Amino acid sequence: MMTTLTVNIDNKKTEKAIKAVLDAFGLDYNIEQHSDAADRALTKSEQVIFNRLKRSAKQIKLYKEGKISLRPIEDVLAELS
Repeated sequence: MMTTLTVNIDNKKTEKAIKAVLDAFGLDYNIEQHSDAADRALTKSEQVIFNRLKRSAKQIKLYKEGKISLRPIEDVLAELS
């Protein structure tokens, strides 16, 4: 039986220490480098979705604070049909 352990490391010092431990135990391991998604710019469609989610979150916050009221779901569904 073999177990796979995935460890996400975000700094070189910790990576070096973990590799040393794995080497000391004689364990076989693979290293995969992943770029941080936050480092890249959003595509146009991702930006549109992000803006909609941000606006929705703001509306929810305002509703919870009692600053706005929301339409009943029945009214929204009636518009869609």
